[in-house]
Amino acid sequence: MAKSNTRLELTWIGKENRPKLEPRVLIEDAGKSYHAARRVSENDFFDNRLIFGDNLLALRALEQEFTGRIKCIYIDPPYNTGSAFTHYHDGIEHSLWLSLMRDRLEILRRLLAENGSIWISIDDNEMPYLRILLDEVFGRANFIAQCIWEKVYSPKSSAKFLSENHDYVVCYARDVSSWKRNLLPRTEKQDRAYKNPDNDPRGPWKPSDLSARNYYSVGRYPIKCPSGRVITGPPQGMYWRVAKERLEEMDREGRIWWGKDGNNVPAIKRFLSEVIDGIVPETIWTYDEVGHNQAAKQHLKKLLPDVEELFVTPKPEGLIERILTIASNLGDWVLDSFAGTGTTGTTAQKMGRRWIMVELGDHCHTHIIPRMKKVIDGEDQGGISKAVDWKGGGGFRYYRLGPSLIVEDEWGNPVINPEFNAAMLAEAMCKLEGFTFDPNPDVYWQQGRSSETDFIYVTTQFMSKDMLAKLSDEVGPNRSLLICCSAFRCDVSQFENLTVKKIPKAVLKKCEWGHDDYSLEIENLPDAPPEVVEQHEAQRAGDGKPVRRFGKGKEAGPTLFDMAQDDSKGGEK
Repeated sequence: MAKSNTRLELTWIGKENRPKLEPRVLIEDAGKSYHAARRVSENDFFDNRLIFGDNLLALRALEQEFTGRIKCIYIDPPYNTGSAFTHYHDGIEHSLWLSLMRDRLEILRRLLAENGSIWISIDDNEMPYLRILLDEVFGRANFIAQCIWEKVYSPKSSAKFLSENHDYVVCYARDVSSWKRNLLPRTEKQDRAYKNPDNDPRGPWKPSDLSARNYYSVGRYPIKCPSGRVITGPPQGMYWRVAKERLEEMDREGRIWWGKDGNNVPAIKRFLSEVIDGIVPETIWTYDEVGHNQAAKQHLKKLLPDVEELFVTPKPEGLIERILTIASNLGDWVLDSFAGTGTTGTTAQKMGRRWIMVELGDHCHTHIIPRMKKVIDGEDQGGISKAVDWKGGGGFRYYRLGPSLIVEDEWGNPVINPEFNAAMLAEAMCKLEGFTFDPNPDVYWQQGRSSETDFIYVTTQFMSKDMLAKLSDEVGPNRSLLICCSAFRCDVSQFENLTVKKIPKAVLKKCEWGHDDYSLEIENLPDAPPEVVEQHEAQRAGDGKPVRRFGKGKEAGPTLFDMAQDDSKGGEK
């Protein structure tokens, strides 16, 4: 009898299909990178990253360097509303939208630090499904809050039913037991609520209700005011917050306010000097607190006067500031893989956070880069600039996704992409094999490492027995080396510290080579479910050779080259 599935989950058509992503290299274009002419403050960061390219491939490319390092992720994905957006082709069927979001969320979760969190803007169309999907990816226990943002300030008379004036911002922690929220700063308006009508030497205070709704076993008793009036008890359905003895003690300490005539219902005096240094964030964010769509659009118009097409619903910097204040601190990494017009980056820059943004659309160049330049030069005084006294500074490095490692030659045979130079090939193979690309300038065969004693060497040369023997001697008995080469001739099992694999043969079935766009465009919808390729267990267990670990704390597992295990022992004889 088949086992019953007791797991509660959201299912949809094609859920079992997952893309086999190629781990691309990122190539910096120094001509598009930009930095301030001088350091403005100690919080200037110059290693921020703007990545132009498909966001799923870009996230995959970031995994090796940034797994477990991102403190706060904010994304504003297409809402899948069927509207005719100019910049995003919205309206994908729900199932496809869920699959595409799931693929991205799984990588985003891996990028988050243990004490990190993700915040996602969404509206009513997909919010219920997104919540269940997030429960599945992040775990229901890691749900933090679902905030309501008042995105417009006036009703739409053209609304068919009700005029929608809010979006949601859903937050999940990577691990709720490790996540801690920051308090929001107190405002002058909040502080002005504290007065000192009785010239209390402890300073300004404000009255707080003595009664509460929660049941309290000793919270019902009569109170006699200084004027002599007797209050028979708390209001109906309420209880005094403190017992009678505690009330009398607080009164002796001058912490009870009876009104100027001593005849009021008693109130607890809350002193400004004793309140916590900040405000606990709430879940309703009004437009007068964090801004609205129209204000964000006006900000963009002023900043980019020559740009004809602006986003319909840009997010205000105040909204991002609220998120980053709660979920990050100075110097933390912030990531937005649906960068849009770059508001996450501009806000993070002004707040002293490091940032990574990914954008595939042309607005990466028409909107984000010119906007970031004005921010860095201190010319952008809109958004939160005045609130944070922004004067410019810092910079960013521009990257584009590298090409696919494998292409077809004129006869249709898969070959190493001729656009790859030696460094790119080594970096690509490090990503494929789980090594950190870290070339040693003094040791040519140490191009990457998975541990202090395990290295990788990538070459397009044919490796002879003599060449392998020389390498084996240099590696020595206490280290191991993975050699990726075009061909070799000998039985390499005689070299216990070497593993030899051929490229590109072994990698052909492991990735979707040459697939450059996994965006939410209709023309990029996935084909039929790909055939599942069986994974072979890691070889050589117990053969006495040094054990390879694929990254710190990770056990050895099947790799892209495990498909050609015969190569490691025989190759071309």
